[in-house]
Amino acid sequence: QVQLVESGGGLVQPGGSLRLSCEASGFRFQYYDMRWFRQAPGKEREFVARIFPRGDRTIYKDSVKGRFTVSRDNERNIMYLQMNNLQPGDTALYYCNALGTYEYWGQGTQVTVSI
Repeated sequence: QVQLVESGGGLVQPGGSLRLSCEASGFRFQYYDMRWFRQAPGKEREFVARIFPRGDRTIYKDSVKGRFTVSRDNERNIMYLQMNNLQPGDTALYYCNALGTYEYWGQGTQVTVSI
C-alpha cells in the first residue's frame, strides 16, 4: 500500500522556522521525483519545491528561494523541507507529491505563520 505521510507542520511566528517531513512507503522512492506543494485557503494548489531522484538537483518556487531547502534520504525513504524566515504568505496546507511511473499525494500538514 502506497503511503506518503507528512509531518512537522505547526504554528510559528514570522521569521521562524519549521522542518517538514514526508515519509514514503509502498513504492520505489529512490526512482521518483519528489515535490512539495501548498494550498492556502481560497487559492489554487501551487508548486513549492522539487528534488530529483538522486537528490542532485532541486527546483524552487521563486518566492521561497533562499529560505526553503528540500532534501531527501533515499535510504530511509524520507523527503524534507526546511523552511526558514517564514512569512504569513507561507501559511498553507503543505502536501508531499511523488511523481514517477505513477503519481501519489499525501494528506498534507498545516503550516500557519502568525503573530
